[in-house]
Amino acid sequence: MTQATISGPLSAAEAAAYAADGYVVPAFRLGEARLAALRAAVEDVLAWNPDVRPEALMSVHIADNVAEGIRGHPAFLDLALDDDILDAVAQAIGPDIVLWGCHLFCKPAGKGLEVPMHQDGHYWPIKPLANCTVWIALDRSGPENGCLRVVPGSHRDRVLYTHRGDDSETLALDQVLNDDAVDLGEAVDVVLEPGQMSLHDIYLVHGSAPNTSGRRRAGLALRYMPATSLFDRDFRSPRVEDALVRPDFARRPIWLARGVDRHGGNDFEIGHAAAAAQ
Repeated sequence: MTQATISGPLSAAEAAAYAADGYVVPAFRLGEARLAALRAAVEDVLAWNPDVRPEALMSVHIADNVAEGIRGHPAFLDLALDDDILDAVAQAIGPDIVLWGCHLFCKPAGKGLEVPMHQDGHYWPIKPLANCTVWIALDRSGPENGCLRVVPGSHRDRVLYTHRGDDSETLALDQVLNDDAVDLGEAVDVVLEPGQMSLHDIYLVHGSAPNTSGRRRAGLALRYMPATSLFDRDFRSPRVEDALVRPDFARRPIWLARGVDRHGGNDFEIGHAAAAAQ
C-alpha cells in the first residue's frame, strides 16, 4: 500500500522505513506558533469535557460531537486537513484520503492510563483494512511519561493477531494482544519532542505504558484511510461492556480530505448536518 514514489514531506528513506518497519518519525514538525495554538486548544477541550477521562477524548476535531458527546475544537480539524500532513499521508496510503478520526490522548501526570499492546484493526470499521495514523506530540513524549511503543515490522504479514478483552480500570483500551507470534521484547519507544510526529500502519502492534511521572503527556492521533476502502457504519467492534472509549461509527462524520472516493460507497453526509445544527 505504501506509495514511496509520491513526493512530499517524507524523504525517500523515510517512506522506505515506513514500508519496512510500519512506522516512521519524519524530519518535518509543527512550527512553534501552530504548536502553541494546539496546546491552547487542548486546555479548552479538557475544560469543556470535565467528565471524560483525558485519554478518552475521541473525535476532538468535531466542534459539537453529537454522536459521541465530546465537545471538540476547530483547531484540530484545521490541523487534520493541513496540506503538509496530507502530503505525508499520501506517501503512505495513496492520493485519495478520507479523514475519519482524531483522538486526543492526554495522560495526566502521575495517573495516566496504560494503552495495552494492540492492533488498531480490531477496533476500526475499515474494509479492507488500511490506514495511516499521524501521532503528533503536543507535550514531550518519552518513556518516563508513557510514550508510544511499537514492535517494528509487526505489520508485514497484514494479519490481525489474537487479542483478548480486558476491562481493567488501569487500561485506556479494552483489547489486549494475546498472541505468541509477536515478540513484545522487540518493542521500541517512539520518543518525540513537542511538535514532532510519527506515522504508523493499521497492522502495527503498539501501545504505551502508564504515566507515573510528574509531567503530562498529550498527543493527537489523526486517522486517515485510503478512499479505496469503505467506512462501514454497521461495524461493531469487539469490546467489553464498560469500555472507556465507546465510538459511534454509525453517526460519526467523515471527510474526503483529498482526491476521489474510489470505493464509491462512503457516506460523507452523516453527522455533518447534525453538527452544523448545534
